[in-house]
Amino acid sequence: MRHSLKRVSLILTFFLLVSLLFPISLAFAENAESTKIVILHTNDTHARVLESSNDGMGFAKLAEKVKIIKEENPNAILLDAGDALHGLPFATISKGESIVKIMNAIKYDVMVPGNHDFNYGYERLVQLKEIMNFPMISANIYKDGKPPFIPYVVKEVGGIKIGIFGLTTPETSYKTNPKNVVGLEFKDPVEIAESAVEELKDENVDFIIALVHLGIDEDSEDTGKKVAEKVKGIDLIVDGHSHSVLESGLQVGDSLIVQTGEYTKNLGVVEVEFEDGKVTSKKAGLFTKDQAADLQEDEEIKAVIAEIDEANNDITSVKVGEAAVKLDGERANVRTGETNLGNLITDAMLKATGADAALTNGGGIRASIEAGEITTGDIIKVLPFGNFVVVIEAKGEDIVAALEHGTSAYPEQKGAFPHVAGITYTIDLSGEVGSRVTDVKVSGEPIEAEKMYRVATNDFLAVGGDEYIMFKECKMLGEFSALNEILESYIKELGIVDAEIEGRITVKEAPKTEPEPVEEILPAVEPQPIPPVVFPPQ
Repeated sequence: MRHSLKRVSLILTFFLLVSLLFPISLAFAENAESTKIVILHTNDTHARVLESSNDGMGFAKLAEKVKIIKEENPNAILLDAGDALHGLPFATISKGESIVKIMNAIKYDVMVPGNHDFNYGYERLVQLKEIMNFPMISANIYKDGKPPFIPYVVKEVGGIKIGIFGLTTPETSYKTNPKNVVGLEFKDPVEIAESAVEELKDENVDFIIALVHLGIDEDSEDTGKKVAEKVKGIDLIVDGHSHSVLESGLQVGDSLIVQTGEYTKNLGVVEVEFEDGKVTSKKAGLFTKDQAADLQEDEEIKAVIAEIDEANNDITSVKVGEAAVKLDGERANVRTGETNLGNLITDAMLKATGADAALTNGGGIRASIEAGEITTGDIIKVLPFGNFVVVIEAKGEDIVAALEHGTSAYPEQKGAFPHVAGITYTIDLSGEVGSRVTDVKVSGEPIEAEKMYRVATNDFLAVGGDEYIMFKECKMLGEFSALNEILESYIKELGIVDAEIEGRITVKEAPKTEPEPVEEILPAVEPQPIPPVVFPPQ
């Protein structure tokens, strides 16, 4: 009996302890701090500020979505992974200042410079950095042994300490005009990332973001993926440069890599949840241009863009030179043969790059320039797409293949029709399509099939645009300024433009053959006997 009472007493004691502890544990669960932060991000917008069927949702709609998300969750930050300040004439006219004004108005929090953000030169980028209302960061750029940009920042969002460090692709040394980055050193991203992570850990941050312009192209030596594989402790890599669309991100080790593609086609949205300062989940997604179809534009950003457009109109009216003759950019002409404007443009490409040859497509030439005053606006009308000039290394046989492709529709119009400088060639119409280009010369010498040539072209063709697939695998040697900027500089240098058709492209007509005379041969007719005439009886 005594043992039974003792057992009951022990059981009661146990339940009493459980009842005392259970509310306490429940209270701990109720008091655990849960926080969700949102990281919004863009990359490679390249001055596509307006909504367009070819490009993205535009900055006014993007800003409206950012505002909506921040109203739903104030624990949100907006980052840009580079290549924002250069692209279309909207940006290049003011050398990037117009884009900074828009980004300031949208209230970006941090940006890393991409290779094309150096297209106006390092000194100009420093000037633009000074008028930004947000930091431009990069830890691996050095000048005179010191980093000229802030390596990292620490932001407190909803009680969470977020460390953000920047990395810029070492490819910048040749993926902008090398003159733009003289004196700059782009250090190994992996080595610098390791140091940055350690420094941020010393700052006792809760979450580490690498804001990088590296990309995930397999052809690149330094990529966001390589950083994720080699460096521990990075929670999120917000990437750019390769124009990759990562719909739900790419998990590499402990790091989630995100990228939105290009041209405001998507806004990146990363949701991160914390319990007591520890990460419990990371989820990445995209707000797409299609989803923005019915979204209203942010009125403030719309007004800023309109104001810049008006100011640009004053600049586009500035005289840059004079045309002694009409510069022919008529659609039917530039898509079927040599014109003096096509020659002028390719001459400018050759002069700016020092390449062996230059080639651009007639479909990229969109207007003529009448004899008389030439303005910045005239040049923008001729070259409105914001394409930039690149130099690739191509075999002689690749150049011939490109000429065959571009002239394959002749005499019909084709946007890929090749205008050239440093090259002459003949279209022999007696041959079959694909084997009609003959007498190809580079710098006056017959082209050699296996010889490597430096060819200046535009970035659209260099990646296989207009089906120039033979250029797609060629090694990239360098990237230069926008084509319209290069043409404008060349015209300023010339002063008076008197471009001519020089016989760079000749057409050899197929020989006309006279029809052979045809002798008419009649069939032989054998004589027939005459039947006797029979008279009826009288």
